[in-house]
Amino acid sequence: MTRARPYDRDIALDAALNLFWQKGYHATSLKDLEGVLCMKPGSIYAAFKSKEGLYLSALERYFHRNRDGLRALAARGGSPLGALADHLRGFGRQQAEVSGHRACMLVKTLLDVTEQDAVIGARARGYLDEMTAEIVAIFDAARAAGELPEGADPARLARRYQADMTALRIEAHRGGDPEALRLLAEDIAQSLEQVRPH
Repeated sequence: MTRARPYDRDIALDAALNLFWQKGYHATSLKDLEGVLCMKPGSIYAAFKSKEGLYLSALERYFHRNRDGLRALAARGGSPLGALADHLRGFGRQQAEVSGHRACMLVKTLLDVTEQDAVIGARARGYLDEMTAEIVAIFDAARAAGELPEGADPARLARRYQADMTALRIEAHRGGDPEALRLLAEDIAQSLEQVRPH
């Protein structure tokens, strides 16, 4: 009797993340998960306890990737405001080169879950709050570097930035001309850079 091949947690989570991101929590069936994870239902439950547990793990993975990417940009030195602008431009370029981008998984989660999915909804809101805090910290650094005008509010700027990023992702989700999205990202990035005092 041949033994089942042991699963690779990273590969399984990547596969689950992509499926959940594409279809949403409720539209993803256990059969869908069996197919992409190449795991039997018993193995899925043994590894992740439940469909909700698997979704929460995938959501955490998505959050960490986005947060770590933003942190890497901020840590490279130079202009904090420039790092935020480059983050926007990078998304626009990436969309022009690779198709299939989707709206932010955290935002999609909040729109998809119901009152019965309170744990998932709370986790998504918490991750969005953490992303806001990361962006506030970069705007704080920009203020300390003299890149913001007197009286500028980093928290308010961070909320606006996050809203702009969400709008870009929704435009990517809609499909259409990748070059138009790249130009939109460039427009938003230039608008951000124009907050610098003259």
